[in-house]
Formats: sequence, C-alpha cells, structure tokens
Amino acid sequence: MMKGLQQKILMTAAIFSLGIAAAASTGNSTPSSDADISKKLVHEIRMYDRYTIWDNINVQVHEGNVELSGQVVQPFKKNDLGRIAKAVPGVLSVTNNLEVLPLSPMDDQLRFRVARAVYSDPVLSRYGMGALPSIHVIVDNGKVTLEGVVANQTDKNIAGIRASGAGLSFGPVVNNLRVENPSPKKG
Repeated sequence: MMKGLQQKILMTAAIFSLGIAAAASTGNSTPSSDADISKKLVHEIRMYDRYTIWDNINVQVHEGNVELSGQVVQPFKKNDLGRIAKAVPGVLSVTNNLEVLPLSPMDDQLRFRVARAVYSDPVLSRYGMGALPSIHVIVDNGKVTLEGVVANQTDKNIAGIRASGAGLSFGPVVNNLRVENPSPKKG
C-alpha cells in the first residue's frame, strides 16, 4: 500500500514538473514582439564568430519581417547572416540587403592602417577591448567610413581625425559613429 502511494506521488511530481518545463519553454524562448526579435538577432550577430570590425550590420524588424543592411567583407558572411536571421524564433521573413565589399588587397591594407591609427590612440584604445570592438572600419574602393558607437562627441572627433591621418583614403573619411552620451545643448 505504501509502495502504491509513493508511486502516485512520484508520478504526480513528474507530471507537474513536465508541465512547468513545457510552460517555461513556450513562454520565453519565442520572441513575441519586434523588439524581442531585434534584441535576439543582434545578440546572434554579435556571437557570429566571423563578425569583425571590418563589417557593419544593421537590423530592422517590422511585424516579424527582418531587413539586414550594411556591409560585409566576404560573400559567405552575407549568406551566413541571412541564415542566422531566419533561425531566430518569431522571424517570418528576411530581406538580406547586405553589401559585399570588393575583395581588394589595397582596401585590406587601408583597413589595417585606419584601425591601427584609431585603436592605438590613448583616448580610443578602450574601444578596442572586448571580443568585438565598437568602432568599425568600412573601406569600399579606398573610401573610408567609421561606423559604431562611442561614448561622447570628443571621442567621435578624435576617431575621425585619426582615421583621416592614416592616409591613402580616396576622399574624406565619413564619420558615422553614433554618440552614446551626447552632451546637452546649451542655449
């Protein structure tokens, strides 16, 4: 009699715990809003082991439809990132507008020179720490663009000056760095 009661208690506990596990797995693993999808996708992109400071990827989500834009330095990255986006729970469709930058040894040399100039500056060196530095160097046929995020306007200005001083850019450096903490406007 005692053995039968123990079995019933164990069976009830097992069913209860399976119910909790099922509720937990359906509750939090599927993003329910565009903001959730975007947050998950940005995380997946940052975890992509081939995403570097030479790439610039922008994500927009509208009603579960994802649009990828920006630039990557290798054709396979465009395909990989499209697959990564499709695998995120809640994504209904993916429009992959990533531009593959020209494969050019001269552009590669310029990328390295600009990154060295930017990240070797004592004020900017902190942005090079971590797995994925926050200042991205995009070079397209000798034209340099800085993308990413810096803490303040001064850092943005210094990065632009350092990138311009790296030389051999065809045209002025485009400084698209976003400022995380803009100073309040006076007036």
